[in-house]
Amino acid sequence: MEFELDDDLIAVEDLAAQVFGALATVERVVAVERTEGGFDATLWKALGDSGLLGLSLPESAGGAGMGMLGLTTILQQQGRRVAPVPVWSVVAGAALPLAQFGSPDQVERYVAGIVEGSLVLTGAFDSHPGESAALTAIRKGDDLVVSGEIPSVPWAPDAAGVLVPVLCDDESVAVVVASANAAGVTVTPVSVTGQGADAAVRFEDVVIAAADVLPGDGAEIAAWTRRRLRLAVAALQLGVCEESLRMTAAYTSERMQFGRPLSTNQAVAVRAADAYIDTEAIRLTMRRAAWLIDNGREDEADAAVLVAKWWAARGGIRVGLTAQHLHGGIGADIDYPIHRYFLWGRQLSFTLGGADASAAALGDLLDTAPPIGAAG
Repeated sequence: MEFELDDDLIAVEDLAAQVFGALATVERVVAVERTEGGFDATLWKALGDSGLLGLSLPESAGGAGMGMLGLTTILQQQGRRVAPVPVWSVVAGAALPLAQFGSPDQVERYVAGIVEGSLVLTGAFDSHPGESAALTAIRKGDDLVVSGEIPSVPWAPDAAGVLVPVLCDDESVAVVVASANAAGVTVTPVSVTGQGADAAVRFEDVVIAAADVLPGDGAEIAAWTRRRLRLAVAALQLGVCEESLRMTAAYTSERMQFGRPLSTNQAVAVRAADAYIDTEAIRLTMRRAAWLIDNGREDEADAAVLVAKWWAARGGIRVGLTAQHLHGGIGADIDYPIHRYFLWGRQLSFTLGGADASAAALGDLLDTAPPIGAAG
């Protein structure tokens, strides 16, 4: 595979950089956090108007068919600006699975609104359906009656609904669209490290009509979606790390200490070099996993995504700590821009499983460790 972006993806990268650069300035992000509840509706609509929200979706669902490489390219630019919009959880967590598995009616009712930026439908795939399922359901004819609580759903306070897997009383798994305004649904905002708009969502005997149950094997749909969500988080983390490193390089090159730039100290240069290596590891593993998915190699993508998520978690933590450390005392100032990148990096590192959880999942997946130097 090629690890460099082709001309089409470079054009996507440029467009995303322009949109986020214009509407996710430091001042604008601060204002959204303080006055708009952490969700930038203006930027969200601009992303829809520019075509970026539908770019990764298949053409049959109103998209441009650019897949995960297209989506991760957009998310990378979002991470560079720590822009407060739910691209990863809405596109990877709702639009893509609906476009892939949903009925024509579901695609028409939900995907079109997501693509144009008029609808926020978030995905909640953090928990694995099974013995410890967050939500359970009882079948009542063709409908499902859902109960349970998800402690933290990304962007739920601003979402019209949630796409979520449920464990049914016959031990099958279903993926459903639950309206935030349905009787029995309670959305309670919660504070999270990354300062995003998350909420606990409680279901008390919520009736989900058959029209809002995705056809097919819910366990397969959930695994397919979780794979893309993990990769989306890794792409966001890449952008966060890239910009953290750029800001740190600029600061240490300008900050004078004992008559010379701070960056000329060997310890500073080595620490920054380690952060650069971590950032490049995230980039390469993330792009390889996206390429495998886009080329239909889902069986190989499972392990590749977990490797990318491991690097995004472990490497992301290290880059964030390095950036704060090399900024010195000002790095601890919660109003200084680098602190927001630190918070986002911490949040993303543990979203959908931290480094240890990702390594454990990878260990369960692999029969043996691949031989050193094996091609892949």
